[in-house]
Amino acid sequence: MAQVIDGKAFAAKLREKVAAEVAKLKADHGITPGLAVVLVGEDPASSVYVRSKGKQTVEAGMKSFEHKLSAETSEEELLALVKRLNEDPEVHGILVQLPLPKHLNSDLVINSIDPAKDVDGFHISNVGLLGTGQKSMVPCTPLGCLLLLRDLHGSLAGKDAVVIGRSNIVGKPMAQLLLGDSATVTIAHSKTKDLPSVVRRADIVVAAVGRPKMVLGDWIKSGATVIDVGINRTTGPNGKDVLVGDVDYDSAAQVAGAITPVPGGVGPMTIACLLANTVTACCRANGLSEPEGLVA
Repeated sequence: MAQVIDGKAFAAKLREKVAAEVAKLKADHGITPGLAVVLVGEDPASSVYVRSKGKQTVEAGMKSFEHKLSAETSEEELLALVKRLNEDPEVHGILVQLPLPKHLNSDLVINSIDPAKDVDGFHISNVGLLGTGQKSMVPCTPLGCLLLLRDLHGSLAGKDAVVIGRSNIVGKPMAQLLLGDSATVTIAHSKTKDLPSVVRRADIVVAAVGRPKMVLGDWIKSGATVIDVGINRTTGPNGKDVLVGDVDYDSAAQVAGAITPVPGGVGPMTIACLLANTVTACCRANGLSEPEGLVA
């Protein structure tokens, strides 16, 4: 049976490290990192997520600025708010919760955020910096995956990694981060020919495709590390909703060397990395050295 990678425990340690860095910034420099989260509309999942972000921000000793806007908010109003946050010296990180209502242009809004405060790492400038190996803000979920892999393996140099999924949020930045750590990277997707055989050669499999239990155990090379980014809500045997990943956990765990569960694997890392990114942004804004272990 595979070693279970406990993302919940790792995220708790990362949040402790963040809190220690925040306390140090306050004590040594009189600076408190601030995170602003903007929620437009009443999407239930987004509302829960934003509440959790706010709670964990405060627990880490940071300032939390929550802006909840109605679903009818105009693009002009939203862009004006982002502009105010860009200019606010107490705000070091800005996150506009996605998805936005359909009448709002997500790309326009995200690219209106100051790249130095773009703690989600979605601004086109940060995408370009990451792609060219320069210092950037890194998307939280791929950063969380990378930190878990580094903790497990130490060096990733020479590892054969397959990323299943080519989204701008996970798949593409994940591949860039793995390349940055000198892994040999393949991005696979729905059009990949003989996907199982491509996955079977991998030392590291990152599944981020959004299809429940798509990756089967007989796709996995013996001893490989499996990072399951998928969070899919399905109906369980008892008729109740259950969360499952993109990997068929039961069969994959029989052959993998290590695997993340769903829930409790990658999920908790995302908010922890958001807090880490905010501390990093605060240090950069004030010309201070970046804390070790919080960045890619």
